[in-house]
Amino acid sequence: MPKILLFLIVLVFIASCKDPVSETVEAQGTGWEIVVDSLPVKSSVNSKAELLLKDWKEYTSVERSFDKLYNTEFREDFVLILEELIENQKKMEDSVYPSAFDIPQIKSRQKVFKTFILKTKGDLEYRQNPKESIIQMIVAFNNLRNQFNVVVNNTLLEELRANEEN
Repeated sequence: MPKILLFLIVLVFIASCKDPVSETVEAQGTGWEIVVDSLPVKSSVNSKAELLLKDWKEYTSVERSFDKLYNTEFREDFVLILEELIENQKKMEDSVYPSAFDIPQIKSRQKVFKTFILKTKGDLEYRQNPKESIIQMIVAFNNLRNQFNVVVNNTLLEELRANEEN
C-alpha cells in the first residue's frame, strides 16, 4: 500500500509540473489579425486631383499616416498610428487649403473623417470591438478622396460663369 501511495504522489507531482504558458500565448495572439485583414480598400484619386494634392503637405502627411493603418500587426501599433493620424488631421484642418478644395463640401467630409477617427480612438481606449468604427473611418476617408475627384471633375460652375459673361 505505501508503494501505491508513493506512486500516486509522484504521478500527481509530475502531472502538475506541465507548462501552461503555451495556452496563454495562443489566447493573446487572436483577434487583431482578423480586424486588419478585413479592412476596405482605400479609394484612388484621379490625376487632376492628385496634381493639386501633391503640393498640400498636410494632406500628404495624413495620407501617409492612413496608409500605415493597413500594415499594423498589433493593437498597440494601431493606437500609436491613430494618434499620429489625429495630429496630422488637426494640422490639415488648420492649414491653408488649395483654392479648388477650400469649399464646404471638402471641409464637411474632413469633419466626418475626424469624427470617425475619434470614435475609433474611443473604442480602442475602452477596449470595445473597433472593427465597425475602423470601417466607418476608412469609408469617411474614401468619401473625402472621392469628393476631391468630384470637385476637379465638376465643370458646371465654370460653364455657368462663362454663360454669364456672354
